[in-house]
Amino acid sequence: MSMNSFGHLFRVTTWGESHGPALGATVDGCPPGVEIDEAMIQHWLDKRKPGQNKFTTQRREPDQVKILSGVFEGQTTGTPVQLMIENTDQRSKDYGDIMDKFRPGHADITYWQKYGIRDYRGGGRSSARETASRVAAGGLAREAIKQIAPNVQITGYMVQMGPRRIDRSNFDWSQIEQNPFWTPDATAAEDWATYLDELRKSGNSVGAVVEVVARGVPAGLGAPIYAKLDTDLAAAMMSINAVKGVEIGEGMAAAELTGEANADEIFMGQDGPQYSSNHAGGILGGISTGQDIVVRFAVKPTSSILTTRKTITKSGEETEIITKGRHDPCVGIRAVPVGEAMMACVILDHLLLHRGQIGENRGRIG
Repeated sequence: MSMNSFGHLFRVTTWGESHGPALGATVDGCPPGVEIDEAMIQHWLDKRKPGQNKFTTQRREPDQVKILSGVFEGQTTGTPVQLMIENTDQRSKDYGDIMDKFRPGHADITYWQKYGIRDYRGGGRSSARETASRVAAGGLAREAIKQIAPNVQITGYMVQMGPRRIDRSNFDWSQIEQNPFWTPDATAAEDWATYLDELRKSGNSVGAVVEVVARGVPAGLGAPIYAKLDTDLAAAMMSINAVKGVEIGEGMAAAELTGEANADEIFMGQDGPQYSSNHAGGILGGISTGQDIVVRFAVKPTSSILTTRKTITKSGEETEIITKGRHDPCVGIRAVPVGEAMMACVILDHLLLHRGQIGENRGRIG
């Protein structure tokens, strides 16, 4: 299998499977001199790790990261950083019944059609377990960003679970880490808890929408055509397991607006250009404006459910399937730190690209 790497200058290659001995990431292109240790990366992995509450999979993984290379005396050396996370709580026997069956909504059937071999134990590379590697790489990216653009802040949160959306008038940044859904709306969190608990007990699952915002991003990141900032962000978010849609700024809703309503008017402020609104999501023509970068992605319902579904076997026989094992009733919850990690990797990559080609912005205003 090829194409396991992403990024231009800050390049991340993930490796490993859900039920293998370990998984991880090889990060190339991280600038030298970035202060980093395992605890700094572990902070972000702890947000994603399973088994933290009843609303996530009960697989118990400490997700303890080990730095194997690229760091000396607490600083990156500029050489590849190897990050490893051991798997310690696999239950491969849970998947014995599906070794010859394809789970509806899962990648089982396409993996088999393409490769003629698949790791049926938790889905192998198609498992969301792979995202632990991304979060580890994202932790390293965050520390490098602090060195280059210290004002950048990256925050993700859930804005929708199934048909239930947050009330934007209740938006409170301080609430995001105060509930198991990483949502800024405390009222929505209470409602979602009851809703998801009922779904969980019935063996069902539901999708979600996650929003990730990068504040303090300088103007000028990106390029007009093939290295658009929004192109790379969309690709990064779409590459996350179970993601089926990505929006920048107004996204699909922009189709409902007139040109007059959609245009973010520009004014001159004391510190440079200011905008009346941010329908563009902080990106114009593929280049950052200096406003908040706003990305949303939709996560489908977890495909592994306890409800009987019709399917076929590898030999083409029709049958039924119930997926055993430990699965997230709403995988969107643990997708929040993954979205943050992908935002961090893309922002750092573009900071390095910008620094390499231009250095400081050449166009002056005022």
